[in-house]
Amino acid sequence: MATNQLSVLVNADAEQLWLMLREPARLAQWHGWEMEGLDDEIRQIYYSNVVESPNHLRLDLEMGDVFTLEPQPEGTLLTLTRGEATGEWQKYDSDITEGWAMFLQQLKFAVEHHPRTARRTIYVDGTSAASTNLWDALGIDTGWLPDPGEQYELTLNTGATISGKVWYRSDSQLGLTVADYAQHGDGLLVLARQAPLEGVRQHPGAQVIVSTYDLGSTAFEAIGSQWDSFMENHFPDE
Repeated sequence: MATNQLSVLVNADAEQLWLMLREPARLAQWHGWEMEGLDDEIRQIYYSNVVESPNHLRLDLEMGDVFTLEPQPEGTLLTLTRGEATGEWQKYDSDITEGWAMFLQQLKFAVEHHPRTARRTIYVDGTSAASTNLWDALGIDTGWLPDPGEQYELTLNTGATISGKVWYRSDSQLGLTVADYAQHGDGLLVLARQAPLEGVRQHPGAQVIVSTYDLGSTAFEAIGSQWDSFMENHFPDE
């Protein structure tokens, strides 16, 4: 994903999107995943030395990244223009861009599907000294997947059968809505392949972010166990 601009068209007005960028509780519904330190990360990124435009259509972050909001007939085009990474962050630049791509899709999903419902997330990652391909390990033939917006049904090598709509796809990422990840409506599954990166990881890696909504503890823990087992079996290396 070698670009310095990432954009999503969100079916919401600019005022609603601005709140998603400026209110801590709303930021926590799409930025990253649940983890210790998420609140501190949000404060650092979105409140430390940032500049808000008077019309609430531009937000400049401390590291040089810039959000712009452009009202459109179909909603609002949200664009993140990446700043130039320097110093210790330079080697992580491509990973950071990939992360932002995932997070913008999570923002779009939260606004369009669960604007008033808190998420619970599952996150797993790992690398594979055997150079495992994430799609092959899951049993996903991306060449046969429908286009974004179309229905799919997959039986994964985790043993789970999932269905919903293709949310988005790129060479390195796949987003799927999953009916079983929410009590009402659907949840979101984001899968990401990571290439080896000098100074960061020697082997190919994988990331999985599951956003669930209103599931009971038994269902939530079962989904988490499936993804933990998958990562331990296929991407067990640090």
